[in-house]
Amino acid sequence: MPPLTSRRAIASGYDGDAVATKSTKLAASATSHAMELRVWVALVTLCIAGGLTPGPAVMLVTTSAMRYRFGPAMLAALGVCAGNLLWVALAVSGAAALARALPSAFLTLKVAGIGYILVLAWRTAHAGTLDLARREPPPRGQLLGGGLAVQLANPGALVFFGGLLPAYLDPERSLLVQCAVVMATVTTTELLGLSLYAAAAHWLARRFASPTFVAWFCRGAAATMAASALFAAWSTWAPLAG
Repeated sequence: MPPLTSRRAIASGYDGDAVATKSTKLAASATSHAMELRVWVALVTLCIAGGLTPGPAVMLVTTSAMRYRFGPAMLAALGVCAGNLLWVALAVSGAAALARALPSAFLTLKVAGIGYILVLAWRTAHAGTLDLARREPPPRGQLLGGGLAVQLANPGALVFFGGLLPAYLDPERSLLVQCAVVMATVTTTELLGLSLYAAAAHWLARRFASPTFVAWFCRGAAATMAASALFAAWSTWAPLAG
C-alpha cells in the first residue's frame, strides 16, 4: 500500500484535474453562448456604416446641435439609442417574423412613422430665425423623447434591425447573451457617430455665427430627413406589402 503522503498527493492530483476540467468546460460553455468574433466584427462594421449614414436620427441631432449646442444635442442622441435598444429587443424576440406574418398591420405602423418624420422635417425647415446669442434648448425630456420617437418611427431602423440584424444572430447560441452584445455594440457605435455629427454642427454654428446659415442648414437637414425616410419606406415596401 502506498504511503499516506503518496495517497494524499494522488488524491490532490485528481482534485486538481477535476477542477481544471470543470473550468475548461465552463469556459467552453461561455464561449459557445457568446457571439463569434468574426460575426461581431462584421456587426461592428455594419453599425459604424449605419451610424455614419445621414438619416432622420442624424439630421435631428445635427440640427439640435446647430440650434442648441453640443450638450443638448447629445440628449436627443441618447433618445435615439433608447429607440435602438427597443428595436434590438424586438428583433431578438422574433417581432420581425411576426411583422412578415401580419404585413397589413405593420404597413400601417410604417406609414404612421413616415408621416411623423415628414411632419418633423417640415417643422425643422420652418422653425424660424434663431438667435445664436441665446440658443436656449427645450426641456431635457422633450429632447430625449424627440430622439426616441424619431428612431422608433424611422423606416431605416426597420431595414437595419428587422432585415439585417437577424442575420447576425445564431439560434444555437444564447439569445440573451447575443442581445446584450448587440445592444452594447449598437449603442457605442451610434453614440460615436452621432457625437461626431453633433460636434461638427456645433462647430459650424460657432464658425459662421449666421442665423441665415443656420436656417438654410436646417432646411437642408429637413430635406435629407424626409428623403431618407421616403427612400427607406420605398426599399421595404415590397417585402412588407407582399
